[in-house]
Amino acid sequence: MTEYRNLGRTGVQVSPLALGTMMFGARGNTDHGDSVRIIHHALDSGINFVDTADVYSQGESETIVGKALAGGRRDNVVLATKFHGRLGDDPNEFGNSRRWIIREVENSLRRLGTDWIDLYQVHRPEPDTDFDETLGALTDLVRQGKIRYIGTSTFEPSAIVEGQWIAERRGRERVVAEQPPYSLLARGIEREVLPVAQRYGLGVLSWSPLAGGWLTGRYRKGGEQPASSRAERQAARFDITAPENAAKLEAADALAVLAEEAGLTLVQLALAFVLEHPAVTSAIIGPRTFEQLESQLGADKVRLSRAVLDRIDEIVPPGTNLSARDAGYTPAVIDDASLRRRSA
Repeated sequence: MTEYRNLGRTGVQVSPLALGTMMFGARGNTDHGDSVRIIHHALDSGINFVDTADVYSQGESETIVGKALAGGRRDNVVLATKFHGRLGDDPNEFGNSRRWIIREVENSLRRLGTDWIDLYQVHRPEPDTDFDETLGALTDLVRQGKIRYIGTSTFEPSAIVEGQWIAERRGRERVVAEQPPYSLLARGIEREVLPVAQRYGLGVLSWSPLAGGWLTGRYRKGGEQPASSRAERQAARFDITAPENAAKLEAADALAVLAEEAGLTLVQLALAFVLEHPAVTSAIIGPRTFEQLESQLGADKVRLSRAVLDRIDEIVPPGTNLSARDAGYTPAVIDDASLRRRSA
């Protein structure tokens, strides 16, 4: 039986495994019927939290989720989606502005076939947009009943604190959840993001707990690099000749050996590790096939011994990202040289 967890201090109960739907649609499983059946199987297995985004396959993922929740399933599902990513050529068809939020929430509601979104998340920070403008627009949507709660994704700790400050000082609805990347290979958020989330009572919904496929058991030393659509789209993240990826391969192999010694699959070890942290509410799994879903279901029942957790810390030290790319977001002050130099 699934043991549900509190989403921060909202009182909403969510399953430890959340179903991510990024792989449903053009960038993954293009068969809508098959994708709907996978979603139904996840729900029938005790998952009650479904996470998507408007930018996943340019809205197609939301449409598939809408089909899956039709016919009476919507009321029992905690439904989350996100906005921010570019969805057109118009310069205003992206971002965190009031103009775009008010327009895009209507598009998401239509694609999802619902009157309300439980958790509406800012997919990434937008340095050129005042965070108060974003929270002001989202507060209006809460008061209109179109969304229930506000979340963020891949925000830095200072921005998480800023959101709480704005809510308190300016009478905005409070951000109640953060969705950061977290896995055995990407532990950077243990330094500040997770402690800050605990301090402010935020739910934490970790994405990429299998490190983009590195922790599926397919990446082993001495083996051929497996082919995948993700590796084709993000070649730099999977090029094992790069030093940071060589380190990930070394760690993934050592973790696979540890999993075998513990009588677990690497997938089970990876998901159980993420769910072990007291700040984490749910780990978002993103299956493309029935087989992938089946390999992940039940991982929330796995408990890791102190000896296994200690060994994990030896393989990948706490607070460490083996690759900077796995942080999920690079601040503009780092990415844009002009923001770090007085001269042209």
